[in-house]
Amino acid sequence: MTEAAISIQGLSKIYKGGKQALTDVTLDVPRGSMFGLLGPNGAGKSTLINILAGMVVKTAGKASIWGFDIDEHPRNAKASIGIVPQEILFDPFFTPFEMLEIYGGLYGVPKAKRQSMELLRKVHLEDKANAYARTLSGGMKRRLLVAKALVHNPPVLVLDEPTAGVDIQLRQQLWEYVRELNALGTTVVLTTHYLEEAEELCDRIAIINHGQVIANKPTHELLQMAQEKAVTVTVDRDLTEVPQAPCFERIALKGDRSIVVTYSKDKVNAGEVLAALQSAGLGIVDVSTHEADLEDIFLNLTREAA
Repeated sequence: MTEAAISIQGLSKIYKGGKQALTDVTLDVPRGSMFGLLGPNGAGKSTLINILAGMVVKTAGKASIWGFDIDEHPRNAKASIGIVPQEILFDPFFTPFEMLEIYGGLYGVPKAKRQSMELLRKVHLEDKANAYARTLSGGMKRRLLVAKALVHNPPVLVLDEPTAGVDIQLRQQLWEYVRELNALGTTVVLTTHYLEEAEELCDRIAIINHGQVIANKPTHELLQMAQEKAVTVTVDRDLTEVPQAPCFERIALKGDRSIVVTYSKDKVNAGEVLAALQSAGLGIVDVSTHEADLEDIFLNLTREAA
């Protein structure tokens, strides 16, 4: 099927009191993709997710999940999505196994088809199946929320800051499992403040700021938007001042013998920068370059839209 996993057209939300959380948001999440939804705190990401979850009523626009309009077919839309929220909220008096069994029942999954223990195994909580959930650590509780979101085997999984408070090893285990789900066909939508995660995991990224979509591109195209590049050069003698050249955007002294030159890669190349330094009488001992990453682009885009 070529229809988008999530399709949003002209979505707006104005809260009581007049706060505009979303303004005419339009975007499609391709089926089978790993889609990043990024933005500063308060940008509108959680409002958008809560509208899809049926927890917030939109003011205007349309949204569908797996082809089901959230207004016309709310039950089918909710059955097509699993959401892992930012907040760790669940009944502390049930064991993880009991919790997954209860939620499986609420979603209408027949007892014989529930995979509660398998889900606990996948999120590395099999040994905690019969422990009270209130005794679990913060990272364990977050992984339990991932399992809870998957009890009805939804084709779309939304992860809202899933690795907040999770240590590095458990974070890697979680991403390994999410990659497995995606490889098997699950569409994954990820919000995260760890931009290196989004850069590594997502094949497409949308950035929201002040309730509006300011970018929506394949990850590799988004990374190509940055034209600035930096080169750090170690020279053969101590410097008290830095040379100047038309091809330098900026130049700064970093230690007695190291300078950092920033240039626009759509205008010049690193060879021209090095040639300009040599023309100034400097001998080059060592060179290293820095390409702009998603964090640089994110900061530039959100700064421009502020």
